[in-house]
Amino acid sequence: MNRLQTMLAALAISFAASLTTMAQGVYTKPCNDKKLEKKATKWAEAGKWRNGFDAASPDATVNLPEFYTQYKKNPQWKQLFAWLAKTDLLALPAGQHPIPGTTMKANVEDGENGDLEKRGTESHRQYVDFQYVVKGSERFGLLDHVTSKPKGPYRPDIINYTYEVDKTKFVDSEPNKFFIFFPGDWHIAKIKTDKENQNIRVVVVKVEYKE
Repeated sequence: MNRLQTMLAALAISFAASLTTMAQGVYTKPCNDKKLEKKATKWAEAGKWRNGFDAASPDATVNLPEFYTQYKKNPQWKQLFAWLAKTDLLALPAGQHPIPGTTMKANVEDGENGDLEKRGTESHRQYVDFQYVVKGSERFGLLDHVTSKPKGPYRPDIINYTYEVDKTKFVDSEPNKFFIFFPGDWHIAKIKTDKENQNIRVVVVKVEYKE
């Protein structure tokens, strides 16, 4: 390969890489503080935040710098994980359950996944969505910030979006993972998966977001 061919090949690789980055989109609030990002990753891996809860770990989509920052700002996170560790989530009746030592309530929901076109989009500003699917599998959609737009005004505590399906990142829950949707995580929940059984049990907790 001569020098010109080598240069053209390098340019092609660079261009392909840029297209791949564009295709991936922006799905959460970017962290521009590398030290914070590194500290949050080490903190998450160390697991002291678990407070006895070892049944599940943060999904790869969870924004760890946000998780670390919010956990440090709000002591109710610690009580949430203590409650999860001590509670038989499959035996609880559906409905709202107060979490001791906090102002929070856990919503235990038995439901069914639905077709994507029938599911709503959302994000929140005042509260963080903690979601843990304890039975079945739920598909979540994460909206691209570049191509998605608010389709109406913010109504406490929700805002909805228009979005492009081919720019949306889809991920299926597993029993050993939980999801956290911060204000920068625009999402769709309860989307039908490829599995035969679409029945799920999910525990949803609203945790106050601290600025």
